[in-house]
Amino acid sequence: MKERTAIIVPAYNEALYISETLRTLREHPSFLDCRLIVVDDGSEDNTGMLAEAWADDVVRLYKNAGKGRALRRGIEAVDVDYFLFVDADVGMTARYTECLLNVVRSGRCDMAIACPPAAEQGGFGLAKRLARRKIRQITGITVQAPLSGQRALTRRAVEAVEEWDVGFGIEAAMTVDVLQAGLPIHEVPLAIRHREHGKSLRGFWHRGRQYLAIQKVMAKRREIER
Repeated sequence: MKERTAIIVPAYNEALYISETLRTLREHPSFLDCRLIVVDDGSEDNTGMLAEAWADDVVRLYKNAGKGRALRRGIEAVDVDYFLFVDADVGMTARYTECLLNVVRSGRCDMAIACPPAAEQGGFGLAKRLARRKIRQITGITVQAPLSGQRALTRRAVEAVEEWDVGFGIEAAMTVDVLQAGLPIHEVPLAIRHREHGKSLRGFWHRGRQYLAIQKVMAKRREIER
């Protein structure tokens, strides 16, 4: 029987977290009929090797291509009706993403987005506020969790995304493209927890790259809109 759903987990240097995330997904009763695909985005650690113990397929990119392209490679690896995107570092809270699939499979919407609680370690929220503002300006719709990586989509929602090679801007780009295609979305409050970068140098670097990626992808979509 053809598998109808693929779970795609993009991962870059996630050796400390990926096993718990994948074990949670693999052992969840609701995901037994799903194909679990990990896209190792050019990791320099043993992320890919650890993923082999749990995933049905491990797609290896030998250079870091960015989150958007990694997701696209996972999509290309399978022919299914529904997709569930899960970040590699959410650990045991990956089990809550079942709710996203249930919402999409019910026909209520074409894209369900996890709306997680406020980050325990803070961060400045600049990228999230930027994405929320730009999405509202372009589509007229306010999205509470525009950067959430936990999403379930129908195939037509996936096909509505115009460009995947946008790095950390992929969630914002995905949201705009799906909304502009006239497809309904729904946000689901879920207690998703994942590694926080906090106020470390790595945290500033991550948020800076994310902010710039969002600016770039949103500017391009405003130009298309005109």
